[in-house]
Amino acid sequence: MILYGISTCDTCKKALKALEAAGHSIEFRDVRARPLSESEISELVTEFGDAIVNRQSTTWRGLSDWLKASEPEAQIAAQPTLMKRPVIRTEEGLFLGWDSGVQRRLLG
Repeated sequence: MILYGISTCDTCKKALKALEAAGHSIEFRDVRARPLSESEISELVTEFGDAIVNRQSTTWRGLSDWLKASEPEAQIAAQPTLMKRPVIRTEEGLFLGWDSGVQRRLLG
C-alpha cells in the first residue's frame, strides 16, 4: 500500500496512523520531496478527474490565472502540493481523501 501526500498534512498523518494501527504495511510518498511522474499524474487525473486538484488550498489561491485555467495535469506538475490528499494505492485500486467511505473500505 502506498500513501501519497505531504509530511505536514494532518489528514495524511491521521490516515497513515490509522492504516498502520489496522496492520497495513504502508509506504509513504511525500510528493513534495519526490514529485509524481507525468504518467502517475495522468493516472490520477484519469481516475479522479478535476477532484484530484485541491481548489480550497492556499497554494491554489496563489496560482496565476493562467495556471488556474490549465489542465489538472499541468497544475499538479507545476505545484505537487495542489494534489488533494491523501491518495492511497492498494491492490484494489486508488482511493482519494480520508472520508468515512475510504476509512470503511480500508480499515474494515
